[in-house]
Amino acid sequence: MPYLDKKILIVEDERPLLLSLKDIFEGEGFKVFTAEDGQDGFDVAKKENPDMILIDILLPKVDGIAMARMVKSAGIKSAMIFLTNLGDADHVVEAFGASDESDYLVKSDWNINDVVARVKERLNLK
Repeated sequence: MPYLDKKILIVEDERPLLLSLKDIFEGEGFKVFTAEDGQDGFDVAKKENPDMILIDILLPKVDGIAMARMVKSAGIKSAMIFLTNLGDADHVVEAFGASDESDYLVKSDWNINDVVARVKERLNLK
């Protein structure tokens, strides 16, 4: 079932992961935008107003938490899922404080199909 009316922005500086996520979501029928740093991610979010942002926390230029705050301050109502290698409580609390509608996945704890399922769940899709 195509979800072309749903836009996803993936902000990830690990290119192989970025391309894998892009391919899987495009294969699921989503309209996908990408960025490799937080500043570019924010610029794309302002332009495209995505339904969902998948965002790494450790990014060049502007980190993912700062980018999420910028998105929120700009009035963009995107749901966010933070993807990170960091599992400590401080980053979880900080990530949740940066966005009203956020979720958090530690990269070592999931596979790509888990991310797709979580995105569909967050967007109330079957």
